[in-house]
Amino acid sequence: MGQENKISNNNREFLLSALKSGTRVDGRGIYDYRTLRIEFGETSGTVYTYLGNTKVLVKISSQVVRPYVDRPTEGIVQFNTEIATLASPVFDAGKPTQMEVNISRTIEKVFHRNRVVDTESLCILANRKVWNIRVDVHFLDYDGNMLDAACIGIVAALKTFKRPDVTVDGEEAIIHSILDKPPVPLSINYAPICVTFGFFEDGEYMILDPGSLEEQVQTASLTMALNNQSEVCTINKAGGIPLSLDQVLRCIKIATAKIEEIHSIINEAVASQKK
Repeated sequence: MGQENKISNNNREFLLSALKSGTRVDGRGIYDYRTLRIEFGETSGTVYTYLGNTKVLVKISSQVVRPYVDRPTEGIVQFNTEIATLASPVFDAGKPTQMEVNISRTIEKVFHRNRVVDTESLCILANRKVWNIRVDVHFLDYDGNMLDAACIGIVAALKTFKRPDVTVDGEEAIIHSILDKPPVPLSINYAPICVTFGFFEDGEYMILDPGSLEEQVQTASLTMALNNQSEVCTINKAGGIPLSLDQVLRCIKIATAKIEEIHSIINEAVASQKK
C-alpha cells in the first residue's frame, strides 16, 4: 500500500518501466536489500539501525512496577513508536498516517504477542514487584521500509540490554547498582526479523525492501517475521489486492534466505559490542 503523499505520473511510469525490465530506480536488483548497518549507543539497549538512508533509534529502559492483577508472576514489556516530523515531510505531528499505524501494530504483533521476551524471568516478588521493560522506537530518517529497520534494531537492542541485578531476601528485594553487581541480560525466547515485500501492477511485480518512492507506487505490501529457527511468526499484508499461495510461498523462501543473512549481521555486531 502506497504512502499518503503524491508522486508525479512521470516518476510512477519510470519506476514501473524499470520494474518491467527487471531493474529498480536505485540500481538494485529485484530482491536486493539495501546496505544494513548497526551502531550501538553508550548505554546498553541503545541501537541505531541504518537501512539505506532510513534511520531508526531503539532505546530500552527498565523500572520496577507492580504486576498486572491477572499476571502476578510476569513482568511487563511495552513497545512505543514515534516518527519524528523531521524524518520526512510525509509525516505530520499529531496526525498519524496509515503507515505509522501499520508499523506500530505490526511491531506489537511480532514482539509482544509472540512473547519474544520471557516475562516470567522479569518477576521479582509475585504480586508485588516485577520489571517493566520499555522499548522505545524512534524513526529519525525515512527512506522506505521503516518496519524492517525497526525490527532489526529491536532485536539488536534486546540482545544487548542489561537490567540491574536483584537480590531477594524474604519479602524484600534489593536492586543493585552496576557498581555492586554486574547487570543481567534479558531472557529472550525468539529473535524475529521482519522482511517486507512490495507488489505492483496488481501483484504482477514483486520486490524486496521497498524504498520510499517504491512505497508510494506499490499497490500492496507483505511483511513476514521469521525467528532465528526460520519459523514464520507473523504475516502481515497491507493493501487490497489478493495474493496467491504461490506468491506467499515464494516470499517465504526468499525471506528465509535473507533473514539468515540479517541474523549474521546482527550477531556479528552484537559480538563486537561485547568485546
